[in-house]
Amino acid sequence: MSHSESIGVAYPSYLRLYESGELARRVTEAMAQLACCTLCPRRCRVDRLAGEQGYCRAGAVARVASWNRHMWEEPPISGTRGSGTIFFSGCTGACIFCQNYPISQLNHGDDTPVERLASMMLQLQHQGCHNINLVTGTHFVPQVLAALEAAIPQGFRLPLVYNSSGYDAVEALRLLDGIVDIYLPDAKYADDAVARELSGFRGYVEHNRAALAEICRQVGPELVCDAEGIAVRGMIVRHLVLPGGLAGSAEVAQWLAANLSPGLHISVMSQYFPAYKAVGDARLGRKITEEEYEAAIAAFVAAGLEAGWQQDPDDVIRDA
Repeated sequence: MSHSESIGVAYPSYLRLYESGELARRVTEAMAQLACCTLCPRRCRVDRLAGEQGYCRAGAVARVASWNRHMWEEPPISGTRGSGTIFFSGCTGACIFCQNYPISQLNHGDDTPVERLASMMLQLQHQGCHNINLVTGTHFVPQVLAALEAAIPQGFRLPLVYNSSGYDAVEALRLLDGIVDIYLPDAKYADDAVARELSGFRGYVEHNRAALAEICRQVGPELVCDAEGIAVRGMIVRHLVLPGGLAGSAEVAQWLAANLSPGLHISVMSQYFPAYKAVGDARLGRKITEEEYEAAIAAFVAAGLEAGWQQDPDDVIRDA
């Protein structure tokens, strides 16, 4: 496995935007989008400020399912003190195998005003977390930006991790340019028909690849770590191996290597198990086999993508 680039002291890029007034401008622009929501590729155009709901069922106030210190992300994200994860309710997708379906599909969680969201970020920083990990926050980008603006004067300084399905609108990602230092997107599928059938995504491949290209433009393909090996800038792409090759792992790997960089860090995940509507399904109603996982790993290596992590049978992420 290739080594990540290392630097000394992190200085979150959003501080410069806060000091210049650009963050405040972004908050205003993002909040205005809630009146005609186009934050994800579905572009529902509902007025969330007036109580209308689109596909993700999100309203004007962020909804949080849980927040805590998480020790089981990739090593540069969790480090020794954990990643400060904030799990948002709702989702822009509808994966029939979602392991977190009470959160993503049943919308379990609590409405969380901007001030409370800022407080969560500050408390996770106080607990010693290396970063704030925004899990499935695509539909709450405006509220996240507003919370960041509120938290900075109170001493918030941690890097932000944007952890998403990869089904992101480029326009929304541009609101995060210079604000998010670490991106953790998925590259779930190589086939639109499969993506729509299994996850309800329309045009996933096109939108995912456009989003990944925009992320790469913002932070580059290399993972930059501090002297302790903790990520401070860059991107890690996650890929969940599905039974029967449904994720199209080989094609995903080839596109990433050819269009982003062979030096890209990849997390190839073996943790699939049948959950939610996949239980009893003829294709998805089983775990993946060791042979299926090893074939996916071989495909990424063949594409030249050797930096990153794979998982052992106990779902513990380890170096590739």
